[in-house]
Amino acid sequence: MTDIAEFDIVHAGRRVSGHGLDAWFAEARELLKLAGPLALTQLAQMTIMGTDMFMLGHYSTKALASATLGNTIFFFAWLLGFGPASAVSPMVAHILGASPNNSAGVRAVARMGLWAVWIVSLPLFMLLQFAKPLLIFFGQQPGLAEGAGHFVGALAFGLPFTLGYQVLRNYSTALSRPTAPLIVMACSILFNAAADYALIFGHFGFPRLGLTGSGIASSCSFAFSFLTMLLVISLTPKLRKYRILRRFRRPDWEKLSEVFRLGFPIGMTTIFEAMLFNCATLVMGTFGTASVAAHQISLLIPSFTFMVPLGVAMAATVRVGLAAGARDYEAVRRAGYSAIVIGALFMSVMAVVLWTWPREIASLWLADSPSAREVIAWAVVFLHVAAAFQIVDGIQVIAALSLRGLKDARAPMWIAGGSYWLAGAPMGLILAFYFHLKGFGIWIGLAFGLLVAAACMVWRFWHLSRNR
Repeated sequence: MTDIAEFDIVHAGRRVSGHGLDAWFAEARELLKLAGPLALTQLAQMTIMGTDMFMLGHYSTKALASATLGNTIFFFAWLLGFGPASAVSPMVAHILGASPNNSAGVRAVARMGLWAVWIVSLPLFMLLQFAKPLLIFFGQQPGLAEGAGHFVGALAFGLPFTLGYQVLRNYSTALSRPTAPLIVMACSILFNAAADYALIFGHFGFPRLGLTGSGIASSCSFAFSFLTMLLVISLTPKLRKYRILRRFRRPDWEKLSEVFRLGFPIGMTTIFEAMLFNCATLVMGTFGTASVAAHQISLLIPSFTFMVPLGVAMAATVRVGLAAGARDYEAVRRAGYSAIVIGALFMSVMAVVLWTWPREIASLWLADSPSAREVIAWAVVFLHVAAAFQIVDGIQVIAALSLRGLKDARAPMWIAGGSYWLAGAPMGLILAFYFHLKGFGIWIGLAFGLLVAAACMVWRFWHLSRNR
């Protein structure tokens, strides 16, 4: 084991350099310190979405169905704006890795990140105003599309705020201050729940607005998150010192161009994966109510387990970016591989849990009844497949975001498109319809797409980090 003095820790986000096991353990500690709050923040965001669905479900089934459809349209628009926001983290990490005292560079990236998401918010806002005709075009019931249109119309006003929050969150994460976004998101859970309760049901002197009230409540929550994040930044010395709003109207065309150049493929990479799972849900609907219900339940569990490797992956973006900015490619490899191993270990445990207790897990969402038994039976099958792809799902997202730390965004975009739509989707359709495996075939296709993505992303990271 290498003596602790043989490697140095640079406090620009604590970049670890050197050799030996001590350096690997130090890197793992830094990763986990970042990843823990990031994973909890992701889970908090899921809690907010779950609160919305819970409130609307108690208001009316039709409102819940309309909101589900509306969120599909809103989520697509959000993903398009999410790319430029995600570019902020690796850009700031590279600057700090190269020069820890480059305040002007960090400030310019954060400022241009906010410019970018507000530039894209205008056309996306206009797109969201056509939610109703878009849903009707895709064959949805006019009554549900009408409600979804009202919901999305109110929700659209919060789009620039939620994207702005993502910029500030990535800025804070790149500075190794992941607790700040977690605090904001915890406060947002309470704010959102109170706003939903008031505006959906008409409490605290507010009118009973139902579905539209939920959209307004979510928009207000987005604004609350953004403004609270600004407040937390102003109160945190490490975050405040870069003065990201100073000379806000001054453009930096080079940084703005890089935000878009890096952000567009990041957004498309996420869209390729998200749309695969959304389309799988639509296909499952052709196999009957039991299959689609089991599919929804079975997707929910991996969505929660996925938040931990996603947190590790977001930490890996920063750790790899710091090392790449300093041109320390041994540290780049150590950061990426450490993150992959940590994520794989956690997902291995989750795989054992899902494989061992699938029936008990599925039963948490369903009461014991004759109609529920068929759903549970299908859910057991799907959760066994989910157990099989847990490890590769964790590896693919960590490898992809490690590549993001190298500012390599285009190759992961093409890898994701090919893996999910040229490998996973055809495999699922062939097994489902030609071999008559139905929902089981669709889930095999999802697992195969994730396997191909994981293998290609890891190879790409190995290739780039080795050659450099």
